[in-house]
Amino acid sequence: MKNTISERIADFLKDFPPFNELNEIDLGRFSTEVVISYKEKGERVFDLEEAPHPYFYVVHKGAILLHKDSDDSIIDLCDEGDIFGLRPLMANETYKMCATAHEDSILYAIPIAAFKPLTQTYEEVGNFLIESFASNTRNPYSKKHRGTLYGERANSVSGTEPVLFDLQPIRYSKKIVSCNPDASIKSIAATMTKKRVGSMLVMEEKLPVGIITDKDIRNKVATGIFPITATAKDIMTSPVITYPRNMTIAQAQMAMMKSNISHLCLTKDGTANSETVGILSKHDVMLELGNNPAVMIKAIKRARKFKKIKPIRFRIMQLLEGYLEQNIPLTLVSKIISELNDACTKQVMQIALRKMPKAPPVPFAWLAMGSQGRSEQLLHTDQDNALIFTDVPEEQFPETQEYFLQLSKCVTKGLRDISYEYCPAEMMASNPHWCLSLEKWKEQVSSWIGNPGPDEVLLSSIFFDYNIVYGDTALVDALTAHIFNATKKHPIFFLHLAGGALQNPSPTGFFRQFLVEEDGAHKDFFDIKRRALMPMTDAARVLILSHQIKSINNTAQRFEKLAALEPAQEAFFLSCSYAIKALLKFRTKQGLLHNDSGRFIALDKLTKEEKIKLKRTFKTIKELQELLRVRFKVSNLLG
Repeated sequence: MKNTISERIADFLKDFPPFNELNEIDLGRFSTEVVISYKEKGERVFDLEEAPHPYFYVVHKGAILLHKDSDDSIIDLCDEGDIFGLRPLMANETYKMCATAHEDSILYAIPIAAFKPLTQTYEEVGNFLIESFASNTRNPYSKKHRGTLYGERANSVSGTEPVLFDLQPIRYSKKIVSCNPDASIKSIAATMTKKRVGSMLVMEEKLPVGIITDKDIRNKVATGIFPITATAKDIMTSPVITYPRNMTIAQAQMAMMKSNISHLCLTKDGTANSETVGILSKHDVMLELGNNPAVMIKAIKRARKFKKIKPIRFRIMQLLEGYLEQNIPLTLVSKIISELNDACTKQVMQIALRKMPKAPPVPFAWLAMGSQGRSEQLLHTDQDNALIFTDVPEEQFPETQEYFLQLSKCVTKGLRDISYEYCPAEMMASNPHWCLSLEKWKEQVSSWIGNPGPDEVLLSSIFFDYNIVYGDTALVDALTAHIFNATKKHPIFFLHLAGGALQNPSPTGFFRQFLVEEDGAHKDFFDIKRRALMPMTDAARVLILSHQIKSINNTAQRFEKLAALEPAQEAFFLSCSYAIKALLKFRTKQGLLHNDSGRFIALDKLTKEEKIKLKRTFKTIKELQELLRVRFKVSNLLG
């Protein structure tokens, strides 16, 4: 007789992470040991410093409040499908928070002894639980779990950029052309010609038993060893050498060299006893070799026209997608993609300079600003740039500026031609306000810092994330030194900068529901840039500037530097670094999925797991904004 209760438990859990990763047999087996617990509103599940339970919990119905010793210190609110109480699974310690039923609730108590072995069998299950535990402790970068969160796995990479290329996943053909063992060579050759493929899988009971390549037909049939009326089983190579589908380029090359073959059969589990998912040829590997970052850099430098760079930009997006699929740490991904993007900009500049009627009259520097200046521009977005040129006598300024404006117009057009759209607000070097001599830039910055109104704060926020891409670094160093001297003289500027950082709306409302756009073209969409990313980048900027720290523009690195500068806040700032990486990775994946900027997200298209991962970061955002209010006394400004 069927155990209907355990079946209902399994049917509920299979829709929520991490249980959705389990196969039906394992899910059904441990569901028989799950205990159902009913808690009335206000009843405790566990108390602060209580001895660990032999279970962790999943909310089936209702809501559970996680808090410190009083209900005022709310940490989180768990609703249907959420997991809590993981400390006994991850560490044999007493609970560091209380769990109270916010309303009448039904819980599934998951026995740790029965479930723990599954975390070893299913890697994604273990990673998800570590993320959840780290989120509740508010320190995803704890030494014990560092390097294992949100795809930032320590064992994914053990080196620098060349190793990343080795780890790039290979792209293979999913269009499998097959025949049965009794098919004639004549029909096989005709099918391979019609389908324009170089190999044919021989299948029996839906499993691969052999492979025939065009080389087999040449060597075994065209030479007269076998007649054209022979069958597939006469000339096929058997048994088939199979590999798992998540092969990297380096692994594919090694496999072909090891077995002296030109085609690999990829199956679901890497064995010949599972479903075939694709075929990989030596030609596929050669095509992928073109996506080596080092090869791309050489191709960019060889380009002599803007249009020659555009297809390379497309390949950069393919490279990015492959890195994310392989769960390579975002820090390293950002570094490589940023280097490639900067290389594209440098080459556009070189081409533009050759188009100019004469050489630049004085040294200059081209600055990338905004997300590119922070090395966070992973997707195709619009341009934010500026140009600084060496000081000239006042009477020579108009002529000199006109030269650099013409150069900048050529560069910005070139950037548009390779998929960087023009900035809608014209914050580009082709605008006279963003193409100035060093002295005039100093005057502009001094004006922003000394008279900080809303517009000045907005402009300085964009400008302060600059990074030199091309030209004279001495000009940029001089401007940077001036900025820090000016902020030291006008400390009230930080108050206004912090106030500007708090103007972005909260990502969630009461009880953690997402706040979406109420009108316009993106009505009912969640704006991840304005509600989540901008509050964090703005906060990191004002905090790092207040410490007078130069040359760190990347938001995650700013938080990591703050963790080193403020030991008392180390855990919090490291959790901020984790959160910004998670948000950037999420936006990038959404952008690649929908072929857009990834900014506006349709919540109804997200899975429960994706929503959980997003919400984890929101708690950090709220705490970060509260830190700004207190540290810079922003209430005095806003009041």
